[in-house]
Amino acid sequence: MQKITLNNGVEMPLLGFGVFQVPDPEECERSVYEALQTGYRLIDTAAAYLNEAAVGKAIKRSGVSRDEIFVTTKLWVQDAGCESTKTAFEKSLSKLGLDYLDLYLIHQPFGDVYGSWRAMEELYKAGRIRAIGVSNFQPDRVMDLIIHNDVIPLVNQIETHPFNQQIETQKFLHENSVQIEAWGPFAEGKNNIFQNELLHSLAGKYQKTVAQVILRWLTQRGVVVIPKSVRKERIAENFNIFDFELGPEDMNAIMALDTKTSLFLDHRDPKTVKRFGEAKLNI
Repeated sequence: MQKITLNNGVEMPLLGFGVFQVPDPEECERSVYEALQTGYRLIDTAAAYLNEAAVGKAIKRSGVSRDEIFVTTKLWVQDAGCESTKTAFEKSLSKLGLDYLDLYLIHQPFGDVYGSWRAMEELYKAGRIRAIGVSNFQPDRVMDLIIHNDVIPLVNQIETHPFNQQIETQKFLHENSVQIEAWGPFAEGKNNIFQNELLHSLAGKYQKTVAQVILRWLTQRGVVVIPKSVRKERIAENFNIFDFELGPEDMNAIMALDTKTSLFLDHRDPKTVKRFGEAKLNI
């Protein structure tokens, strides 16, 4: 498995497995177990996904050594703040059945993120977390954290796919030693991505699937990616992307698909902020 090195020297797999929208415990445990058996070593979950316990069971059942697995989970909005972050962290760690986390992210840029970051810095310095970062933070919010804290975010997990490529944001993050990580690499099927003429033609050219072309395009850009699937054959398919390489002309052709706009939500829209701030999750 190819890896990237974070700004603190910690190595992170370039390709991982996500479990967003897999709330059923049995299905989640099975899919994570199959992913680990396939060879995935990065598993990405979150408190808000309501499946940390299932992920933990799969890790334990897999037989894969703990130090070979890079486990990520995330802090939800309602747990923001210094003391509440520490409590939420312990709860997530307990559900996962782990002694430490490889990566802990602030899930959304709302609430007392500065209090949360102070708590995460403490946990990081104490060795409870190997790396800390954020998710869904715009460049200005990332810079605000950088200049006002001791530890800069090591990762920013953001919506990144052919229709919202985050080229400028990736450049900004790279210049500030923050690793970009993609959620929603397939845009959840929006804009008929799997029937896109260009992507379909590239799949034929390389004798791969559209999904494999998208994942290869992202990883060739140095973007960490965490595709999700509950189907064993898709889990294996998404893993099989390092035996080919897209040519420069094909990488450039995909850039023409960029709309520079989210297909899901605007984190700067007051309605979005209000919706997340009022969300009630039993976590």
